[in-house]
Amino acid sequence: MEINITTPINEEVTCSLHAGDMCYINGTIYVARDAAHKRMDEALDEGRELPMEIKDNIIYYMGPSPAREGHVIGSAGPTTASRMDKYTPRLLDLGLKGMIGKGKRSPEVMEAILRNKAVYFAAIGGAGALLSKAITSSEVIAYDDLGAEAVRKLTVKDFPVIVVIDTFGNNLYANVGKG
Repeated sequence: MEINITTPINEEVTCSLHAGDMCYINGTIYVARDAAHKRMDEALDEGRELPMEIKDNIIYYMGPSPAREGHVIGSAGPTTASRMDKYTPRLLDLGLKGMIGKGKRSPEVMEAILRNKAVYFAAIGGAGALLSKAITSSEVIAYDDLGAEAVRKLTVKDFPVIVVIDTFGNNLYANVGKG
């Protein structure tokens, strides 16, 4: 089933999604990878605010390549999500509703997804140039010194993702290799 999603997303939206659904995201999503997640975790430990509104939003695990002339962003393929697993349950508990990456998630992240009625989406690895065409604007909003790992605010139009883990605990990756 193909579903259009407009951000921000809430529990009503996440609970309507099922593992295997093809979705197209429209609106604002945020980009953060390992180094940015570590800094956000430190900020929370120190009682400081995060550089973006986490509640009902989506974080894309990606580090873009430099934009070519006339383009908003360079190649924008997903990175391995498990690298953020030690930080993810805390962000989910603060209201994060979606993550986009590639690869499996830890049992702790699975539990936090279920507890918070969130979803984990996969973007197609190796298709970064194609994915970049769905990004209409990109702005660094925090940790500029991290270069490609800075926190970015993206505006996306029909950004293609697949629901891998849904609010019911269904996991598309759990069936890989079976059958």
